[in-house]
Amino acid sequence: QVQLVESGGGLVRPGGSLRLSCAASGSIHSIKAMNWYRQAPGKQREMVATIISGGVTDYADSVKGRFTISRDNAKNTVYLQMNSLKPEDTAVYYCNVRGRMIMSPWTDYWGQGTQVTVSS
Repeated sequence: QVQLVESGGGLVRPGGSLRLSCAASGSIHSIKAMNWYRQAPGKQREMVATIISGGVTDYADSVKGRFTISRDNAKNTVYLQMNSLKPEDTAVYYCNVRGRMIMSPWTDYWGQGTQVTVSS
C-alpha cells in the first residue's frame, strides 16, 4: 500500500506565504511525477504544479512566479512553496504521485487534501 500524507495548509492573509508538504510512504518503488492539484468550491480540480524525474517543473499560468514545487527524493516528499497568495488561491490542495510498487503498473495516488484559505 502507498499512502500520501499532506501538511501545511491553513489560513493566511493576502500577500502571505504557506508551504505544503506531502510525504509518500509504504511500498512505493518508483516515482515518475509528483504533482499538486487544487479544487475551489464549485470548480473543477486543476493541476497547479508538477515535478518529474530529473527535476523538470511546470506550473499553471495562474501561479507562475509565485509558487515553487520541489522534491526530496530520499524522503519521497514533495513541497509547494506558495508566496504572494491571493484570495483566488483559496482551495483544497491535493498531492498526487504517479508511482508504482514492484511488479505493478504505474498508478496515480492521492493525498487526503489540505485546505488553504487566503482571506483578510
